[in-house]
Formats: sequence, C-alpha cells, structure tokens
Amino acid sequence: MKRNATAVWQGTGKEGKGNLTTQSTTLSKTQYSWSSRFADGVGTNPEELVAAAHAGCFTMKLTFVLGAAGFTPDEIETRCDIDLVDGSVIESHLSVKAKVPGISVDQFNAAVADAKDNCPISKLLKTNITHEATLL
Repeated sequence: MKRNATAVWQGTGKEGKGNLTTQSTTLSKTQYSWSSRFADGVGTNPEELVAAAHAGCFTMKLTFVLGAAGFTPDEIETRCDIDLVDGSVIESHLSVKAKVPGISVDQFNAAVADAKDNCPISKLLKTNITHEATLL
C-alpha cells in the first residue's frame, strides 16, 4: 500500500504561502504558511499533521492490541503533542484515555505500551516517544 500527499509553495520561507493536498482529498489545497507553523496564523502545519497521524495510528493500533487480548473498547481518545525545538522534533507525547470494559489497569497499560512501540508512525519517528494513559 502506498499513500501520497502533495505540497505546493510559492515565495520565500517566511513571506510565502503554500497548500497541501492528500490523496484522499480530505486535505485539498489546505493552506499553510510560516505564520500557521510558527505563530498563530490560519492554516495547518507539518507538526500538526504529524501529531494527527501519530494519534490516529496509535489509537488504531491500540484497538488491534486490545482486540487480540479479547477486549473491545467503548471509546479511545488520544491527544498527541509534537515538540519542535531548534528545527527538530524532539518528542511526541501521547495522552490516551479509554473506556475498555473488563480490562485491568495492568492489562491496559501493557496494551498502551505495545501500541506506542509498534504503531507504524511510532516506528517512523526518530524521536523520543512518551505516553500517559488513563483507564476510565
């Protein structure tokens, strides 16, 4: 399976502007700029998209890990914070809250650790990945 996205940029790094389009067209010429990346401008940015990818991938992997252990979650909510410092992503932090009937805290924490280590985006990132988990 291959997926793709396209970035188009016009102008300089700080004064220019760009747009992103994904293969599915969920993002279709979605604007991004220096301001949306480093200030409070309107639009998306690469780090926000990495955070969305990591949160989504981890959450889906966690459902598979839980399913393999015989559990079906009622709901999983994951927030991912990407920390960009001096031009490098130095950390991706996953905060997960889940309602999983019948699971113990130890079983849940083991499933979270497995998903964190083994989701494809975690494997892709060359950075420190941390997490916190709350079983509701």
